[in-house]
Amino acid sequence: MLDTSAWPGLTLLERLAGGARSAVFRARRGREDLVVRRSGRPTDALDWELDLLGFLDGNGIRVPAVVPAGDGQRHVNGVLVQRWLPGGPPRTAADWAAVVATVQQVHALTRGWPQRPGFASSRQLVDQDRGGDVDLSAMPADAATLVRRAWEPAMVGAECAIHGDVGGNNLLVLEGRAALLDWDEARVDVPWFDFAHLPAQVTVSTPVHRTDLTTAGVAWEAATCWIAEPQYAARRLAELQRRLGAG
Repeated sequence: MLDTSAWPGLTLLERLAGGARSAVFRARRGREDLVVRRSGRPTDALDWELDLLGFLDGNGIRVPAVVPAGDGQRHVNGVLVQRWLPGGPPRTAADWAAVVATVQQVHALTRGWPQRPGFASSRQLVDQDRGGDVDLSAMPADAATLVRRAWEPAMVGAECAIHGDVGGNNLLVLEGRAALLDWDEARVDVPWFDFAHLPAQVTVSTPVHRTDLTTAGVAWEAATCWIAEPQYAARRLAELQRRLGAG
């Protein structure tokens, strides 16, 4: 269990789904529902994430707000507490339109945002091997070449802060407003990666062909999961090979 003693009166209730790289729990303090997460990110990378969330919240984007510890710190030994956001997963075309619009707002607000410490964009990873959870030097050379090849069509336009994992348990919609949860994989990159894993029926306008965009997203998952989730990464690499006719 997590040490939440820096937040007096907080009680952990249950572990939540998701959080492949970090433990996430639902919690309560008094009548307030909260989320507690333990991040494995270095302090400067975690500060970058929380600075970004504070900026987005201040500009009307629904993101989890940080609950400071008793001494005012935003995180203590990698543990942070955030307010629970109500809502449910997107189900209707209108829900998905709200998600797309919110993600596009994030991109527009953060053009020119500084790169997350220790991370790298797909463009940077053309010439370097490491950034964030990606270590292309750990992959077989032919696999790393295939990954870079898959990213090329997506490298269009200005970079901005991206969520990095739009989908699954990270989306909520309430009364037509979308919320984006779990910014652990956020970085600065071309914006199109945030649309790589949307359901096929969701309409989104990008300068990248949808098939190429999905392929780029598969390649990113293969690279970013190669060390942390090797079995999943191997499946994504096999899918990438089929997509590019390289298997």
